[in-house]
Amino acid sequence: MFKLSLPIKIITLLLILLIQMPVHAQFTALTNFGDNPGELTASYYLPDEHNGNLVVLLHGCVQNGEKMAEQSGFLGLAKTNGFTLLVPQQNTKNNIKDCFNWFSPQDIEKDQGESLSIKNMILAVKKQTKSDNVFIAGLSAGGAMTSVMLVHYPELFSSAAIIAGIAFPCADDLIKAISCMRNGPSQTVSALTSLVNDAGKTTVNWPNLTIWTGSADKVVNPLNSTTLALQWAKLKGINSAAIVSQEQGYQKQHWQNDTKQNVVELVMIDGLDHGISVNSKAENGGESGPFLLESPISAALHIAKFWQLAP
Repeated sequence: MFKLSLPIKIITLLLILLIQMPVHAQFTALTNFGDNPGELTASYYLPDEHNGNLVVLLHGCVQNGEKMAEQSGFLGLAKTNGFTLLVPQQNTKNNIKDCFNWFSPQDIEKDQGESLSIKNMILAVKKQTKSDNVFIAGLSAGGAMTSVMLVHYPELFSSAAIIAGIAFPCADDLIKAISCMRNGPSQTVSALTSLVNDAGKTTVNWPNLTIWTGSADKVVNPLNSTTLALQWAKLKGINSAAIVSQEQGYQKQHWQNDTKQNVVELVMIDGLDHGISVNSKAENGGESGPFLLESPISAALHIAKFWQLAP
């Protein structure tokens, strides 16, 4: 009779490990992407048939970016729709909570610190995959860092999404950052817009932007998202009021350009706390977990449609 060379308990353990193999195995570590003053790491998912679109996903505090990519639905959408997914990753050496340092002057100045690291990651993967279009989304601290990237490098992005994030430049130190999170920006919408325009950005073709928040967010005051939407509408030169629609469980506001295209969008989800909304009943709609909150609408699905990356 044939005898197993390994004890049955070890074989069983190996089988369990294979079954539970993490999503991380589907990503490739990004190396040799140039200067990395922010000391970040990154990985990316490259589909077999790449369609020339690159999506950058910035995680929130205490999150693993790859796991967030899977649980939010973005990884499934990348597989289904053929876009590359780049996931920069913060570490506790830089921030004890693994937050991107969206309030730190050395990380949020153009071509400095973490912002330069993320830019170089994007340029490296864009070149490697010959991507024509780059999109960026961020949650919480990742959303605030997305604001930084959009203001400094608007020409790099076709469109963007900010989830439970904060307008730039709301804060340049930790005390101001906590105030922004709790109370919303201390600056008016006009002041925030002027601070961006005064940096020589008046003629920029700003990317389209979809903004997401929960009405019951206890970590980042929803006023931040409302202010961000109004700031972005002003940056894009839109003077008309938003078009408001009430859906089942959430409200949408749209700002349209001269050709009646929705170029700025604010989605406010009724009763949602801090996190990204998922809808586990929908294909690639995500699954619930810490800061991944069950909702009538999947943010990842809707964002991909807003970007015209999914039908």
